[in-house]
Amino acid sequence: MTDGWRPKLVALDVDGTLVDNSNVMSAAVRDAVRSIREAGIETVISTGRAIPGVLDTVEKLGFADGHAVASNGAVVFAYDPVEVLHAVTFDARDAVERVMAQMPDVTVAVEEVGAGFRVNRPFPEAEITGAFVVQSVEQLIADPVTRVIIRSADHTAEEFTAIVHDLGLTGTNYFIGYSAWLDLAPEGVSKASGLDVLCERLGIAQSEVLAVGDGNNDLEMLQWAGRGVAMGHAPDTLKAVADAIIGTIDEDGLVEELKNYL
Repeated sequence: MTDGWRPKLVALDVDGTLVDNSNVMSAAVRDAVRSIREAGIETVISTGRAIPGVLDTVEKLGFADGHAVASNGAVVFAYDPVEVLHAVTFDARDAVERVMAQMPDVTVAVEEVGAGFRVNRPFPEAEITGAFVVQSVEQLIADPVTRVIIRSADHTAEEFTAIVHDLGLTGTNYFIGYSAWLDLAPEGVSKASGLDVLCERLGIAQSEVLAVGDGNNDLEMLQWAGRGVAMGHAPDTLKAVADAIIGTIDEDGLVEELKNYL
């Protein structure tokens, strides 16, 4: 229980928190999130997804306007219409070249803020959303970007993690997904830093934020928030920093937490 504490802002991860692996949101989760907003609590999507993926979630919730943190904190925006309030870029050349020296056949994507991605080859359907433009890797990393995704079809998640950890990447922040999937972001950028920017704009204190997530890229966010909550299927590393652990996505775990504030 939360001992009477009530958030002024609720920050919600998408994949594994709001929607399942098939990008389906249950009616119970949708209704609970809508009720939180109707109760006057600022409700913010905070995700590794790019803007088009956030808008897909917003549509599922039926929100016409609001704020969101996208691209693991590199992009903060308002909607609708989309207005980018904050974006951080970095030079990804060294990091990408280091990864490709070990795994030359990886698929690489760089974000085009608000539009989609530039890629060296197509990603599997529905893994990332928005418009796609195919370019060489040299073109992809020629200029600073907000985010890079590197995907390996030839390695297990464990092999991929071991290789990435041994590369000694500097000047970047990186997140490894459940599969052989690597997200590169500017150094110091995370969902927590994006939320910090947004809270300053909105006049909301860090201690007044509830954050819920299920992945490695949620760790900084849960540590930063006044109350950080991990989904039941989250990795142990995330559960270790959480103030509470709730049910899994299949159990509509998010509803369990949100009902405390309604």
